[in-house]
Amino acid sequence: QVQLIESGGGLVQAGGSLRLSCAASGRTFGNYAMAWFRQAPGKEREFLAVISWSGVYYADSVKGRFAISRDNAKNTVYLQMNSLKPEDTAVYSCAADVVYSTVVSGSAHYWGQGTQVTVSS
Repeated sequence: QVQLIESGGGLVQAGGSLRLSCAASGRTFGNYAMAWFRQAPGKEREFLAVISWSGVYYADSVKGRFAISRDNAKNTVYLQMNSLKPEDTAVYSCAADVVYSTVVSGSAHYWGQGTQVTVSS
């Protein structure tokens, strides 16, 4: 079992930055592909970024502005968000699975509860 707990959300002005963290339980954290998603009110959940043993991959909507990283010693994955826009307002969640394609498709076994990010104009 893996438990995921996100933190770091909040209110920020457009153009600002936030760093989200996702702390995972379990001793095999390094075996999991980790991803970030977001869901805005009235919209479908959107894939943002994934990090695994094979590297990182970003959605076009955040490429160049967001950066995903992980610290396996701390069982934590991060999402650095820069140049934030009001349209980035959403609940951000992390996900984990041992199968890369499962994480990217949004069908991961493990999900965090989410953290709210609000970007004011």
